[in-house]
Amino acid sequence: MTDAVKKLKAWADSAERIVFFGGAGVSTESGIPDFRSTGGLYHQEWKYPPEVILSHTFYKSNPEEFFRFYRAKLLAPEARPNAAHRKLAEWEAAGKLTAVVTQNIDGLHQAAGSRAVYELHGSVHRNYCERCRKFYGLDAVLNSDGIPRCACGGVIKPDVVLYEEGLDQDTLNGAVRAIAGADLLIIGGTSLNVYPAAGLIHYYRGDRLVLINKSAVAQDLNAGLVITDPIGEVLGQL
Repeated sequence: MTDAVKKLKAWADSAERIVFFGGAGVSTESGIPDFRSTGGLYHQEWKYPPEVILSHTFYKSNPEEFFRFYRAKLLAPEARPNAAHRKLAEWEAAGKLTAVVTQNIDGLHQAAGSRAVYELHGSVHRNYCERCRKFYGLDAVLNSDGIPRCACGGVIKPDVVLYEEGLDQDTLNGAVRAIAGADLLIIGGTSLNVYPAAGLIHYYRGDRLVLINKSAVAQDLNAGLVITDPIGEVLGQL
């Protein structure tokens, strides 16, 4: 265990209100690719840039291509929680962690046992008919061809936040309250490029801020502790 990880362990052991703010890098150790690193989705060749495909405008104008990309790149039903997901769930069960605020849509935090999870960008496990609002799980999209449709004929839309769409206000408010009340904020697996999600960390008022990310981030956080090792590897030692 490195000195940095020992310091993180000491901070976590003494904390009572840990909040974790995470992004795609949390799930890469579960086999789900991230977006912006080398080899990430934004560096792969598609007919259209992923940023375009994952926009509300593209979803409405070219749903066939949207769902082709969505199934191929955003659904990973075989993925399982890694050591990071499990440690966070363990902290919550012990009453030390008050919330996970995640930009991920894969549901792996809940699969590991976490319950207080604010999914800023939605979840692939929730899907709704745009016409009658009937709820569908992951299989309705995963096992369909072309544009998934409800029995009523409406399009089944994933409950994920696309570019040009706003975040759910209740989720946003809950995340802000959790971050503002934390005595230890751990930011992990995110480049902090995506707003408004990345702006939420500025609601933190404590003095124990930890950044665990393999590459540099878009903001100068003045973190008290910076660790550049894989997050599952780090949290798995605690």
